[in-house]
Amino acid sequence: MDNYHIDTKCVQAGYRPENGEPRQIPIIQSTTFKYDSSEEMGKLFDLEAPGYFYTRLQNPTNDYVAAKIAALEGGCAAMLTSSGQAANFFALFNICESGSHIVSSASIYGGTFNLISVTMAKMGIDVTFVSPDCGRDELNAAFRPNTRAVFGETIANPALTVLDIEKFAEAAHSHGVPLIVDNTFPTPVHCRPIEFGADIVTHSTTKYMDGHGAAVGGAVVDSGHFDWMAHRESFPGLTTPDESYHGIVYAEKFGKEGAFITKCTSQLMRDLGCIQSPQNAYILNLGLESLHVRMERHAANGLAVAEFLSTHPKVVHVSYPHLPSDPYYKLAMKYMPDGGCGVVSFELEGGRPAAEAFMGKLKIAAIETHVADARTCCLNPATSTHRQMSDEQLAAAGIPAGLIRISCGLEAADDLINDLEQALA
Repeated sequence: MDNYHIDTKCVQAGYRPENGEPRQIPIIQSTTFKYDSSEEMGKLFDLEAPGYFYTRLQNPTNDYVAAKIAALEGGCAAMLTSSGQAANFFALFNICESGSHIVSSASIYGGTFNLISVTMAKMGIDVTFVSPDCGRDELNAAFRPNTRAVFGETIANPALTVLDIEKFAEAAHSHGVPLIVDNTFPTPVHCRPIEFGADIVTHSTTKYMDGHGAAVGGAVVDSGHFDWMAHRESFPGLTTPDESYHGIVYAEKFGKEGAFITKCTSQLMRDLGCIQSPQNAYILNLGLESLHVRMERHAANGLAVAEFLSTHPKVVHVSYPHLPSDPYYKLAMKYMPDGGCGVVSFELEGGRPAAEAFMGKLKIAAIETHVADARTCCLNPATSTHRQMSDEQLAAAGIPAGLIRISCGLEAADDLINDLEQALA
């Protein structure tokens, strides 16, 4: 499928039925798989043969959908997880351990901020947060001898800062570590970070990929570009024998293209079990089939709403990277020339009380702890998704307490703007 447009990959990639096979991806709703001999099953446990033995590790339905997402991102392999949070944790923890250090953009989703700064800190993994706008000297100064990964979001949730992927990739590679990019908001339809130097890409598939608020899930995609053996001392989990799995050295046995996802599946998924259900994977694929059509509409609605809000006298500030007045417009045009997403952040006069009053008057947009699906929704991050962050942390992440995040769905743009106008009035 490499030579096809991404529109075709959304519909066709990942699963190609043979003669007489189901046209739609089958749901393999089974925990286990039967074999005729212990020898055959033993080959699976030794990673000597392809196949399935327990859905906690792998399932055919999941693998079909993961293969489609890998094709969309231009990666070599992928895996599905139970949520976007699980995807980010797996991507980082697959190459980090107690004593490791991460360099991360400070402008990321609040839940991911807590994952890295609080939960992973309890595991002995330290982090240095840097501004996505930092200079190269400041970025390089954040690295330590024990740094094992760099992390950022293509379009940050909800600050809508745009990551300079090439800048962060160059810094990561100069220090011998991979760049991990969460590409949830633009999706591969509008940005493919691997083409700009990212090594690992993650997604909360719960958002635009699913598109309907029906199934929670996540995905991890490996580019297959990072040479683990060239940095073997930094990544012993991939370059030395795994005694919990017959002494396999993943980077030797599976090479650059297979080591990362194989270890992530056979070790982390085995032990932590954050698998996406086959039913959810099936629902996710239904969303992927229309992703290219929906993203065009989401981005168009987002831009129309952002343009309206940017001229309204009660609006203090609008963040939408595809507005020509936005400080991230140049980066948005570099990495996402065809559009970004449907999420717009803006601040009203009057701070948090004004934000709460405004949201209470909306008729189309619902107040939800969600974003990026077919229906328009909004929230005040400081009192919901980012409520665990202090005012100082909120300010550092570019999220003032009175900020409103609105996710423009697939409704008519005129209706969305009229709803905003009457609520502002």
